[in-house]
Order: sequence, then C-alpha cells, then structure tokens
Amino acid sequence: MSKRDFYDVLGVDKNAEEADIKKAYRKLARQYHPDVNKEADAEEKFKEVKEAYDTLSDSNKRAHYDQFGHTDPNQGFGGAGGGDFGGFSDIFDMFFGGGGRRRDPNAPRQGSDLQYTMTLEFREAVFGKETDIEIPREEPCTTCDGSGAKPGTSPETCTKCGGAGQLNVEQNTPFGRVVNRRVCDNCSGTGQQIKDKCRTCGGAGKVKKRKKIHIKIPAGVDTGQQIRVAGQGEPGVNGGPAGDLYVVFNVKEHEFFQRDGDDIFCEMPITFVQSALGDEIEVPTLEGKVKLKVPAGTQTGTHFRLRGKGAPNVRGAGQGDQHIQVKIITPKKLSDRQRELLREFAEESGTIAPDEQSENFFAKVKRAFKNFG
Repeated sequence: MSKRDFYDVLGVDKNAEEADIKKAYRKLARQYHPDVNKEADAEEKFKEVKEAYDTLSDSNKRAHYDQFGHTDPNQGFGGAGGGDFGGFSDIFDMFFGGGGRRRDPNAPRQGSDLQYTMTLEFREAVFGKETDIEIPREEPCTTCDGSGAKPGTSPETCTKCGGAGQLNVEQNTPFGRVVNRRVCDNCSGTGQQIKDKCRTCGGAGKVKKRKKIHIKIPAGVDTGQQIRVAGQGEPGVNGGPAGDLYVVFNVKEHEFFQRDGDDIFCEMPITFVQSALGDEIEVPTLEGKVKLKVPAGTQTGTHFRLRGKGAPNVRGAGQGDQHIQVKIITPKKLSDRQRELLREFAEESGTIAPDEQSENFFAKVKRAFKNFG
C-alpha cells in the first residue's frame, strides 16, 4: 500500500510554516494516541502522523521530501518500516501530563483551613465580645523539631530514588521503550527517608495539640455568619504558610426578643383599659427600658417602631430598629363589681348585652340550618 502525502496526513499546505505543522501534529497525536483512542486503526494512524511530523519538522528532511517524495532511496529517515519510538514517553508527557509535570512534593504548601462552631447568647451576638477558644490542631513536634527523626539523628537520602523523589520505570511496548516517572513509594516523593523515627510523633514531624486563640467577635453577628482568623489553621508544609481558622456562629434564641437581620421584634401585652384610654408604658430593649406612648383606642396587633434600637449592622452600616406589637390581654376572672361596670359600659356604648348577643347568635345558627338543611 502506497504512503499518503505527508502534508495530507497532517492536513497542512505545502507552504505551511513550522508552527502550523507542529500545531497540526499536536492535535492529531492527541486524537490518535493509542492510550486514548481505542479504535482498531488508531495505532497505525498515530505512526503515520508521527512519521509525517518527523520528516516535515526537520528542515533538511523536509527539503529532501519536497524534492524526492517517498521514492528517494537515500532518505534514511522515518520509513514505514517501524523504527524505534524512542521519544514516545516525551510525547505522552507533552500531551497528557506525564510524571515530569507532577507537583514537587518538597515545594512549600499552605496548611489546611480549620472550622470552629461557636454558640453565642442572643445579647453576645448583638453587642459582640472578645473571648478565648481552644481548638485541636497539628503543631510541629517539639521533640524532633518537626523532622520526624529520633533526636540525635536526621533524615537520610532515600536509597531507592537517590533523593529525586521519583522513579523512572522503563517498559517495552509495541511503540518502543517507554519511560514513566512515578512518585517514589519509599519516601512518598520527599527524597528522604527516616530510619529512626521520633517516638513522640512516630516520624510524622507533627503532633495534635489544643491551642488557645483569642478572638474578637464583631457586634451584630448572626447564625450562619463567620469570621476568618488568618494564620490560625493547620501549619504549612515544607515552610509554607499556615492555613486560616473560620469561626462559624450559632446564636441562641431569646425568650422575649426575636431577630430578623438587624431588626428586633417583640410582643408587648397591654390591658383593655390602656388600649381604650391610652397610656405611656415601659418597653424593654436590648439597651434598657424606654417609654412608649400608646394612643387611646389602640387595637390589638398594632405595631410601633423604636428607631435605632435594633441590632448593629455587622459591617458597620448603621443599626436596625425595634418593632413592638401590642397585644390586649383579656382578664379571665372578674369580680361582681367589675362585671357590673362592664355591663354599664356596654349599655352606655350601645353594645348588645352578652345574654342578648348569645340569643341572637343561636337564632342565626338555627335559621342557617333551616335554610340549608
């Protein structure tokens, strides 16, 4: 079977620039790589693309090919005879992120972040406070100074990888010899091994401890909000910076106040006389008692607002209000004199007497059953 034109194989013009040839090759090599493409002819197509690129990417070989094509008996390069894919692993690394691109295990890395959930009383959340908390976290082992080695000894160069942290594993494949880089399983990529481990930390170089941290809780925090305490997370690795601590708040409910954002809500009981005649009552707020004028004729459920008596905004954008809903309390027990006065009040106001009202009500019910029965 005759070979296809190399320019057709790569899908480029005969006057294509070197950059265009390389771009076309990268695309096709990725498409037909046998480790990615499982079609039956993928291997042959990959070989064809590789051969075309080897020829056209070299200026001397390309000049020979342009003059003699596939018939030149003196080419001596890139025939279909299969040759050795000595650069196969480099190709794989180029396109699929081989071992040479793995992150350096000895590079500095930031420590992990920690989260601490704190329960606050209602007033503590509104006004804020400063306090100390204790968190469990890893600290460098003081016995071995974080080395993981027994005092008096030190980590040694890994005998398996020679300190490289990686191993080159060679394999013979149908495409030639392949060299893969893998993390050394003896030192976990650090390039060092500990023969005599520290008894305190077991060679980890870190131990779990409880650390006391002073934090400042801003006024106005609410359930679900959090603050970040920089640098108080887990310590960094290989000299990297420590992580951060996130304190998440859970605010307890109050027996009298409710909160919605920066506003505070409460319900205030008043008597029938206060609602009818009006009065000046004392209302509790988070900052102490204040006077509130209740106008005569106030109905149950009426809302009043005290400006600036709510919770402060946690971002410093002012302060919320306190909303008060009055609820008229009806006495359950009346003396004979109180009953007499209420009947007189009903007569003066033209209100139907309770007995008469009951009779009229039951008469209406009786008529309803009669009409719809």
